[in-house]
Amino acid sequence: MAKRVLITGARAAAALDLARDFADAGWEPHMADSITSRMARWSSLPARHHSYPPPKQQGAAFRTRILELATEHDIELVVPTCEEVFHLATPVLREALGERLFAPDLEALRQLHDKLAFAHTAQDWGLSAPESHSIESNADLAKFAATSRQWVFKPRFSRFGDSTLIAPDQSKLAGIKPSHAGPWMAQKYVRGEEACFQGVAHRGKLVAFAAYSSDWRLGGGARYAFEYLPDTKSEVLRDIAERLAQRAQLHGQFACDVMLNGEGAPFLIECNPRATSGVHLMVGKGHLARAIADGLDAPLGQSRSAYLAPAMLLFGLPKAVANGRLRDWRACLSNGHDAISRPQDRAPFAGALADAAGFFLKGLKRNISTNAATTHDIEWNGEELEK
Repeated sequence: MAKRVLITGARAAAALDLARDFADAGWEPHMADSITSRMARWSSLPARHHSYPPPKQQGAAFRTRILELATEHDIELVVPTCEEVFHLATPVLREALGERLFAPDLEALRQLHDKLAFAHTAQDWGLSAPESHSIESNADLAKFAATSRQWVFKPRFSRFGDSTLIAPDQSKLAGIKPSHAGPWMAQKYVRGEEACFQGVAHRGKLVAFAAYSSDWRLGGGARYAFEYLPDTKSEVLRDIAERLAQRAQLHGQFACDVMLNGEGAPFLIECNPRATSGVHLMVGKGHLARAIADGLDAPLGQSRSAYLAPAMLLFGLPKAVANGRLRDWRACLSNGHDAISRPQDRAPFAGALADAAGFFLKGLKRNISTNAATTHDIEWNGEELEK
């Protein structure tokens, strides 16, 4: 009988690609989420689909359901993809799942997810990160008023770049409302080329890696097209990923945003200790699944470029028309592959559009952005979780 993997956070395109890769490696994929992911459910991939209560709002019920699924379906491996990873890593659930959970412990996750803690930790480990300071009060904020153009301001726990202020003037700075419960940070502004990388670490060893960039992105910063960096830049970032995996003794997925300054020197900006779009550049023939499950090194460059077709259509095409970049838009489509659909599996494209509409309506109902609606039931902002 095939081994069974439970991939949580089925709403993410990365989750569907992970499920495909595990299927290619001979595993039986199970997918689960606290919402209905039509993108995943409409796929022709032979995966079992399950639901669980929203972990942020119903933590105890979420933990109970995860254990039920693991027991009922003889799950041998649990692979998180979104911020439910923090709720899976609560001590009581981590102890129950044991070696089946592919994620760092909660203390390590906090160290990486807290943007200020990560910057200071990276510096302690000899890695370059911009000068960073805590902002928990108006008095803290006032210290940067005269030099605000030299700094980037953002919540210590945030996502999608929705609230980030880059080199703001004093009038925009005044809009920040820091507090001990909702702390912000100031980070020295580094001008240069933005890049991302994702790594997969197996007991402290980097076993899969992809470094990428793209200027096809939403206003807040989230990319919807992904192209490998040149080998020289990729090697520099791979060395950083290897050092992070080893120093933190990571066992799980992690990704970092990096700024390469004018001299090409890398500065770590922030870390996401979960799956990101880098997954789309690493999957293929089960290599990523075997890296996660068995610690086998995945060959570099399973795909040179990828994109999210619904976003390329809804956001990329209007941007291309407005900026006279239709040729670039067509080149992106022709040189890469859609990470959501496949030649024999086109329904996830429609499912992704349906999911996007659902998040848009949920955002309207709750008076929050669509981005915020995608993580409303799973996000973790540093609050204490039940032990």
